[in-house]
Amino acid sequence: MTLTVEHTETDTRERILEVAERLFRQIGYQKTTVGDIAKELHMSPANVYRFFDSKKAIHEGVARALMGEVEVAAKAFVAKPGPATPRLRELLTTIHRMNSERFVGDSKLHEMVEIAMQESWEVCVAHMQTIVESIAGVVAQGVASGEFDAPDVPAAALCICQGMLGYFHPQMIAQAINFPKPHAEIEQMIDFMLVGLSVRK
Repeated sequence: MTLTVEHTETDTRERILEVAERLFRQIGYQKTTVGDIAKELHMSPANVYRFFDSKKAIHEGVARALMGEVEVAAKAFVAKPGPATPRLRELLTTIHRMNSERFVGDSKLHEMVEIAMQESWEVCVAHMQTIVESIAGVVAQGVASGEFDAPDVPAAALCICQGMLGYFHPQMIAQAINFPKPHAEIEQMIDFMLVGLSVRK
């Protein structure tokens, strides 16, 4: 009986987040109310508050889900077989592509990311830590295979992530698109980083 109740509650939480994300995309996070979400679900606002104690908590749940999909894609490159060099390149370009498609091309979701940076910084920090760990996983494999020279793998992964910030961060990607200025292409930046990781002969 308890398992059934927990399963039902999990389903309800997921439905709330799905509807919230759809409304955030359609009318924006600021304009969406808990009442709007409840109405779409044929529930009362009080019932929504049983699962999320505030609109901010719903927002954090949606942000975690969207960022979680990027994290899953990043972790897949750690488990993928083959040389580390092309996997690291594909990992970095995939994160850039997913963030560009999800957040930059959708002004309403872009607004949501900006608010997450302001109000739910811990969610963003946890996301970046996961991304750094995935990068570190591939770098460590490259060191083990003799492809990379990185005595301090965690530091190397952190440097790579910081160097890629302009290609990962939705606001910085949008600025590069809307306000063109001298800017290295992502492939150029990755090439530069791979040279830095390469084994000196």
